[in-house]
Amino acid sequence: MPRPGFVLEVDRATPPVLMWHGEGFRLERLPAERSRVVYAPEPLAPLPDPDAAIRRALLEPLGDCPPLPQLLHAGMRLTIAFDDLSLPLPPMRRPDNRQRVIEAVLDLAAEAGVDDVVLIAALGLHRRMTDAELRHALGDRIFDAFAPHGKLLQHDAEDPDGLVHLGKTEKGEDVEVNRRVAESDLLVYVNINLVAMDGGHKSTATGLMSYRSVRHHHNVRSLQHSRSLMDRPRSELHSSSWRIGRLLAKHVKVFQVETTLNNDAFPPQMAFLQKREWEWSVRDRATFLAASNGAALLSPAARRAVFQSVLAPHAMTSVQAGEVEAVHEATIANIHRQQLVDVEGQSDIVIFGLPYIGPYNVNSIMNPLLVHCLGLGYFFNMYLGKPLVRPGGVVILSHPTPWAFHPVHHPSYIDFFEEVLPTTTDPVEIEKTFEERYATDEWYRHLYRTSYAFHGVHAMYMWYWGAHALEYTGGTIIVGGNRRAVRRMGFKPATTLADALEMAEDVVGRGPTITYFRAPPLMLAHVH
Repeated sequence: MPRPGFVLEVDRATPPVLMWHGEGFRLERLPAERSRVVYAPEPLAPLPDPDAAIRRALLEPLGDCPPLPQLLHAGMRLTIAFDDLSLPLPPMRRPDNRQRVIEAVLDLAAEAGVDDVVLIAALGLHRRMTDAELRHALGDRIFDAFAPHGKLLQHDAEDPDGLVHLGKTEKGEDVEVNRRVAESDLLVYVNINLVAMDGGHKSTATGLMSYRSVRHHHNVRSLQHSRSLMDRPRSELHSSSWRIGRLLAKHVKVFQVETTLNNDAFPPQMAFLQKREWEWSVRDRATFLAASNGAALLSPAARRAVFQSVLAPHAMTSVQAGEVEAVHEATIANIHRQQLVDVEGQSDIVIFGLPYIGPYNVNSIMNPLLVHCLGLGYFFNMYLGKPLVRPGGVVILSHPTPWAFHPVHHPSYIDFFEEVLPTTTDPVEIEKTFEERYATDEWYRHLYRTSYAFHGVHAMYMWYWGAHALEYTGGTIIVGGNRRAVRRMGFKPATTLADALEMAEDVVGRGPTITYFRAPPLMLAHVH
């Protein structure tokens, strides 16, 4: 049996801990006697036969839902939507879960004589995927069968002819969905649940809707009132998504397929990253030194290229299919089985070492806005119950935070960083003053629709994603970041971790308690 995650109380005999710093990592010592380290559980054993498990899930669905073959018939319009490249992280080795599931669905569709089948990448407001990225996620068989014939589409949230408004929820939220989806006899949604935030009605309410719909849950108020993005009952983002998804389900039959992964995030040559420091062998220590020193010799672009080429040996730990909410309940139980770590109490300071990759910089650059989103949006929210840091406490992030942006993927981010943040860092004021212009700008819209750019409003959302943390904490310090970039975001730069801890004492007082959240691998802190 894998050992569960656990909390290590630091003392003078504790070895230094590994801490990510963008496209690199280093060893850091934490103050003895008042620090603790939260470690992830070890990877769960994978399903012995994932293809058999998928077929069984399709034939034995959860909830009030017939087996998939009973929903398939000749002459019907079948649409298969799937999660985009924002997950899993790092991208997984082939075959990807999406490939396995979609191949199984297509086999059943062929047996039933279904010939009107379209695949849609559920981009939401994310950038379009390249052919290579689509081929990696779907496999050669699917890509070669569908892409050349115009049957592999990518959702366009700004296509006036490709969207249908289905009405409004009881809270007045617009439900404007992809036209092909709305006009289908059946939508099969294929999801990978990397974290507890993913899946359920959020899949369709984000991935297949227009900005007109997404704005109802990706806004400052929803994110400030989401007491953890990983705890659906306490997340206003999810409450809105569930209302939108339920209205969609009244118009379109949805058959949801969700898969979970273990947290085996790194290939064998990087296996030391999966281990706790005192478990390192002589070979692990040598590999660490070689990797850290080698990365330091490379240019930033070369380091990015090396790390972005990493493919994770993630393995499927569960698959469930059928009615959306019944499926998602089982999915969350499997996420918790892999990721949950019990933690007693909050601390004055929490430290996050941020890795090179997040949902929005796959094959791209981790720009300052994405550092903010990954640290104060995702890592801060990796909890159930209470945040790891107390109200008014300090968050310390370790990341180089380069003043660098991918000009193709993130054009509106560049303008946001140059135009908006020098004026205000207040999410409420940003939303009020700037969102409409960025959301409706014709040039951003053109780049989103025809190039590989995130939607113009996406830069705003990256800032809103940290709205709860900004309101809750007493400050953020970034270690080793570009000082101008850090200050532009309203945060404090520090040269070393020791400097950051000393600066944090000005906010929380002398002798603070400290928690280091040692991730990845991913985990979810259940704070009591």
